[in-house]
Amino acid sequence: MERDKALQIVKEQLTERRYLHTIGVMETAIELAQNYNEDEKKAELAAIFHDYAKFRPADEMKQIIIEQNMDNRLLHYHVELWHAPVGAYLVKTEVGIKDEDILDAIKFHTSGRENMNKLEKIIYLADYIEPGRQFPGVDKARQLAKTDLDEAVLYAAKHTIEFLLSKDQSIFPDTFALYNDLIMKKEGKQL
Repeated sequence: MERDKALQIVKEQLTERRYLHTIGVMETAIELAQNYNEDEKKAELAAIFHDYAKFRPADEMKQIIIEQNMDNRLLHYHVELWHAPVGAYLVKTEVGIKDEDILDAIKFHTSGRENMNKLEKIIYLADYIEPGRQFPGVDKARQLAKTDLDEAVLYAAKHTIEFLLSKDQSIFPDTFALYNDLIMKKEGKQL
Protein backbone atom coordinates (compact mmCIF):
# COMPACT_ATOMS: atom_id res chain seq x y z
CA MET A 1 0.00 0.00 0.00
CA GLU A 2 1.28 3.44 -0.90
CA ARG A 3 2.01 6.00 1.79
CA ASP A 4 -0.60 8.56 0.66
CA LYS A 5 -3.39 5.99 0.63
CA ALA A 6 -2.36 4.63 4.05
CA LEU A 7 -2.23 8.13 5.53
CA GLN A 8 -5.63 8.95 4.07
CA ILE A 9 -7.14 5.82 5.65
CA VAL A 10 -5.61 6.44 9.06
CA LYS A 11 -6.40 10.17 9.10
CA GLU A 12 -10.11 9.30 9.16
CA GLN A 13 -9.56 7.34 12.39
CA LEU A 14 -7.54 9.93 14.34
CA THR A 15 -7.75 13.40 15.80
CA GLU A 16 -5.57 16.04 14.15
CA ARG A 17 -3.13 15.91 17.07
CA ARG A 18 -2.85 12.12 16.92
CA TYR A 19 -2.43 12.28 13.15
CA LEU A 20 0.54 14.65 13.59
CA HIS A 21 1.95 12.19 16.15
CA THR A 22 1.53 9.43 13.56
CA ILE A 23 3.49 11.44 10.98
CA GLY A 24 6.27 11.87 13.53
CA VAL A 25 6.29 8.15 14.31
CA MET A 26 6.37 7.34 10.59
CA GLU A 27 9.32 9.64 9.90
CA THR A 28 11.19 8.36 12.96
CA ALA A 29 10.50 4.71 12.05
CA ILE A 30 11.80 5.21 8.51
CA GLU A 31 14.96 6.83 9.89
CA LEU A 32 15.47 3.97 12.38
CA ALA A 33 14.83 1.38 9.65
CA GLN A 34 17.49 3.01 7.48
CA ASN A 35 19.91 3.13 10.39
CA TYR A 36 19.35 -0.52 11.40
CA ASN A 37 18.92 -2.12 7.96
CA GLU A 38 15.24 -2.95 8.37
CA ASP A 39 12.60 -2.93 5.65
CA GLU A 40 11.65 0.75 5.34
CA LYS A 41 8.28 0.06 3.71
CA LYS A 42 7.23 -2.27 6.53
CA ALA A 43 8.40 0.27 9.11
CA GLU A 44 6.50 3.01 7.30
CA LEU A 45 3.22 1.06 7.17
CA ALA A 46 3.46 -0.23 10.75
CA ALA A 47 4.11 3.32 11.95
CA ILE A 48 1.24 4.79 9.95
CA PHE A 49 -1.22 2.24 11.33
CA HIS A 50 0.16 1.86 14.87
CA ASP A 51 -2.65 3.94 16.42
CA TYR A 52 -5.40 2.89 14.01
CA ALA A 53 -7.72 1.78 16.86
CA LYS A 54 -6.68 4.48 19.36
CA PHE A 55 -10.08 6.18 19.39
CA ARG A 56 -12.32 3.14 19.10
CA PRO A 57 -14.81 2.86 21.95
CA ALA A 58 -13.60 0.74 24.87
CA ASP A 59 -16.68 -1.50 24.60
CA GLU A 60 -15.89 -2.25 20.95
CA MET A 61 -12.25 -3.03 21.76
CA LYS A 62 -13.26 -5.25 24.69
CA GLN A 63 -15.66 -7.17 22.46
CA ILE A 64 -12.96 -7.72 19.83
CA ILE A 65 -10.49 -8.93 22.47
CA ILE A 66 -13.06 -11.45 23.71
CA GLU A 67 -14.41 -12.56 20.31
CA GLN A 68 -10.97 -12.95 18.73
CA ASN A 69 -9.56 -14.85 21.71
CA MET A 70 -6.81 -12.30 22.20
CA ASP A 71 -4.69 -12.29 25.34
CA ASN A 72 -7.45 -11.98 27.94
CA ARG A 73 -4.95 -10.62 30.47
CA LEU A 74 -5.43 -7.32 28.63
CA LEU A 75 -8.91 -6.98 30.12
CA HIS A 76 -7.39 -6.71 33.60
CA TYR A 77 -5.09 -3.85 32.64
CA HIS A 78 -5.53 -0.26 31.52
CA VAL A 79 -7.67 0.25 28.43
CA GLU A 80 -4.77 2.24 26.93
CA LEU A 81 -3.09 -1.09 26.08
CA TRP A 82 -6.05 -2.40 24.09
CA HIS A 83 -5.67 -0.25 20.98
CA ALA A 84 -2.45 -2.00 19.93
CA PRO A 85 -3.66 -5.62 19.57
CA VAL A 86 -7.13 -4.50 18.50
CA GLY A 87 -5.50 -2.16 15.97
CA ALA A 88 -3.47 -5.01 14.49
CA TYR A 89 -6.65 -7.05 14.10
CA LEU A 90 -8.57 -4.15 12.52
CA VAL A 91 -5.72 -3.24 10.18
CA LYS A 92 -5.83 -6.83 8.94
CA THR A 93 -9.62 -7.07 8.64
CA GLU A 94 -10.57 -3.52 7.63
CA VAL A 95 -7.50 -2.33 5.73
CA GLY A 96 -6.39 -5.68 4.35
CA ILE A 97 -2.76 -5.67 5.44
CA LYS A 98 -1.80 -9.30 6.02
CA ASP A 99 1.95 -9.01 6.62
CA GLU A 100 2.50 -10.56 10.05
CA ASP A 101 5.66 -8.51 10.65
CA ILE A 102 3.70 -5.28 10.25
CA LEU A 103 0.78 -6.58 12.30
CA ASP A 104 3.04 -7.74 15.16
CA ALA A 105 4.83 -4.38 15.21
CA ILE A 106 1.43 -2.71 15.63
CA LYS A 107 0.27 -5.31 18.18
CA PHE A 108 3.24 -4.87 20.52
CA HIS A 109 4.00 -1.15 20.15
CA THR A 110 2.61 -0.29 23.62
CA SER A 111 3.50 -3.26 25.79
CA GLY A 112 6.55 -4.66 24.09
CA ARG A 113 7.29 -8.35 24.65
CA GLU A 114 10.09 -10.83 25.10
CA ASN A 115 12.14 -11.56 21.96
CA MET A 116 10.93 -8.59 19.96
CA ASN A 117 12.23 -8.55 16.42
CA LYS A 118 13.93 -5.51 14.93
CA LEU A 119 10.80 -4.09 13.29
CA GLU A 120 8.82 -4.40 16.53
CA LYS A 121 11.59 -2.58 18.40
CA ILE A 122 11.68 0.16 15.78
CA ILE A 123 7.94 0.87 16.05
CA TYR A 124 8.01 0.65 19.87
CA LEU A 125 10.89 3.11 19.96
CA ALA A 126 9.63 5.43 17.20
CA ASP A 127 6.38 5.84 19.14
CA TYR A 128 8.39 6.72 22.24
CA ILE A 129 10.84 9.21 20.70
CA GLU A 130 9.01 10.86 17.78
CA PRO A 131 9.72 14.63 17.58
CA GLY A 132 6.40 15.65 19.18
CA ARG A 133 7.19 13.82 22.42
CA GLN A 134 8.49 16.03 25.20
CA PHE A 135 9.18 14.49 28.61
CA PRO A 136 12.19 14.04 30.89
CA GLY A 137 14.57 11.53 29.36
CA VAL A 138 13.29 11.58 25.79
CA ASP A 139 16.44 13.30 24.51
CA LYS A 140 18.62 10.56 26.01
CA ALA A 141 16.42 7.93 24.35
CA ARG A 142 16.82 9.75 21.03
CA GLN A 143 20.60 9.77 21.42
CA LEU A 144 20.69 6.06 22.28
CA ALA A 145 18.49 5.33 19.26
CA LYS A 146 21.20 6.64 16.97
CA THR A 147 23.77 4.05 18.03
CA ASP A 148 22.15 1.07 19.81
CA LEU A 149 18.59 -0.07 19.17
CA ASP A 150 18.49 -2.51 22.09
CA GLU A 151 19.89 0.03 24.55
CA ALA A 152 17.34 2.60 23.42
CA VAL A 153 14.43 0.14 23.73
CA LEU A 154 15.72 -0.96 27.15
CA TYR A 155 15.89 2.67 28.24
CA ALA A 156 12.34 3.31 27.00
CA ALA A 157 10.98 0.19 28.71
CA LYS A 158 12.74 1.04 31.97
CA HIS A 159 11.40 4.60 31.97
CA THR A 160 7.91 3.42 31.08
CA ILE A 161 7.99 1.01 34.03
CA GLU A 162 9.33 3.72 36.34
CA PHE A 163 6.64 6.16 35.18
CA LEU A 164 3.84 3.65 35.77
CA LEU A 165 5.26 2.78 39.20
CA SER A 166 5.37 6.47 40.12
CA LYS A 167 1.65 6.72 39.25
CA ASP A 168 0.77 3.54 41.20
CA GLN A 169 -0.49 1.96 37.98
CA SER A 170 -0.40 -1.71 37.09
CA ILE A 171 2.18 -2.85 34.56
CA PHE A 172 1.38 -5.40 31.88
CA PRO A 173 3.58 -8.52 32.28
CA ASP A 174 4.87 -8.33 28.68
CA THR A 175 6.53 -4.99 29.50
CA PHE A 176 8.46 -6.65 32.32
CA ALA A 177 9.27 -9.52 29.95
CA LEU A 178 10.70 -7.04 27.43
CA TYR A 179 12.82 -5.38 30.10
CA ASN A 180 14.06 -8.69 31.53
CA ASP A 181 14.81 -10.10 28.08
CA LEU A 182 16.97 -7.11 27.11
CA ILE A 183 18.76 -7.07 30.47
CA MET A 184 19.54 -10.79 30.23
CA LYS A 185 20.82 -10.42 26.67
CA LYS A 186 22.94 -7.45 27.74
CA GLU A 187 24.43 -9.61 30.50
CA GLY A 188 25.02 -12.42 28.03
CA LYS A 189 22.36 -14.64 29.55
CA GLN A 190 19.29 -16.22 28.00
CA LEU A 191 15.99 -16.67 29.80
